[in-house]
Amino acid sequence: MTTTAPVLNSRVVGLAHYAARGVLEKVLARHGLTFQQSLALRAVAGSDEPLDREALVDQVVDSLKAEKAEIRAVVEELVAARLLEADPTRPSRLRMTDAGQEAHSRSVAETAPISARIYADIPAEELAAAGRTLALITERANAELAAMK
Repeated sequence: MTTTAPVLNSRVVGLAHYAARGVLEKVLARHGLTFQQSLALRAVAGSDEPLDREALVDQVVDSLKAEKAEIRAVVEELVAARLLEADPTRPSRLRMTDAGQEAHSRSVAETAPISARIYADIPAEELAAAGRTLALITERANAELAAMK
């Protein structure tokens, strides 16, 4: 019996997203982090300088399509946990603390081999085609969301 590959649609994308997110959330939980917190830490870790608090909130809101109040609370949790701190020279900006960097680095290091196993043996051209398709879907969905405002 052969199975036909499913046609890409929102359900297939959602199932892949939630399966991968489930794996990530198990790893993050071992480090005391939530998915939302990990996205905020990743944004700060990826910045060459401290991030403006509201710009950080906006970046995570844009990624998750969440409410600003919810993400502001997530950022405040990270500050309260001393994973992020205000830049002493510009208090409206946030930077990673040593503890934040350690938590982020540990979770990324633990996730990397799992991701490698998940993506193993998928041909590069298929990954590239999927990446292009998903980027286009994201662009179009974001345009639809913007039109709904």
